[in-house]
Amino acid sequence: MTQVLVAANSAVARAGLSALLSEAGLEVVGSVGLRDLAGQLAGLHPDVLLLFVESREEPGALVGEWLSEGASLLSTPIVMLTEDPSPEWVAEALRLGVRGVLPTLAIASEIVAAVAAAAAGLVPLHPDTLETLLPALPVNDPILPPAPLDATLTPRESEVLTMLAEGLSNKAIAQRLHLSEHTVKFHISSLFAKLQVSSRTEAVTLGARRGLILL
Repeated sequence: MTQVLVAANSAVARAGLSALLSEAGLEVVGSVGLRDLAGQLAGLHPDVLLLFVESREEPGALVGEWLSEGASLLSTPIVMLTEDPSPEWVAEALRLGVRGVLPTLAIASEIVAAVAAAAAGLVPLHPDTLETLLPALPVNDPILPPAPLDATLTPRESEVLTMLAEGLSNKAIAQRLHLSEHTVKFHISSLFAKLQVSSRTEAVTLGARRGLILL
């Protein structure tokens, strides 16, 4: 079970997010204010840190302050909820190591999916955030190779790609689709070949860019 530490200055926000995650079957190992974050994180070692940030400070200042208090933040996937993040704000947060950024208006299923994706090593972004973020990325950023125009995914491959974006393991995908793990691996290999990628993260990122899935 994915273990999550919830951090926010607002006690109401902490309570709401904790209840939301618990109802979705995730384990909330703690609920703390931002000032107590570093100390609690070092002792609890959660799989994901879910941050609710009300401040409009630049992410560099926010993350820098946390990192100065505890190096364990560096190794913990961070999903951040913040009010109306600009593309530049999101790009800076991702550059600093934040795994995912969602607006505070994100619905419960989006928050849960983002936490699960971050725990699986993916980069969850809200569709609206992703659309506005792409033009703000530096032109010299590595660009994934374009998929051939004739690389059309089958309906089953599209289902598998969507579940990869949700952070599901091969076993979980097999159970949901009532397939063998061997068959799931075949579908993953096939979509990797069609998209010309070599990892789940690349497949999900390219799939989102091409409109094949929504994160």
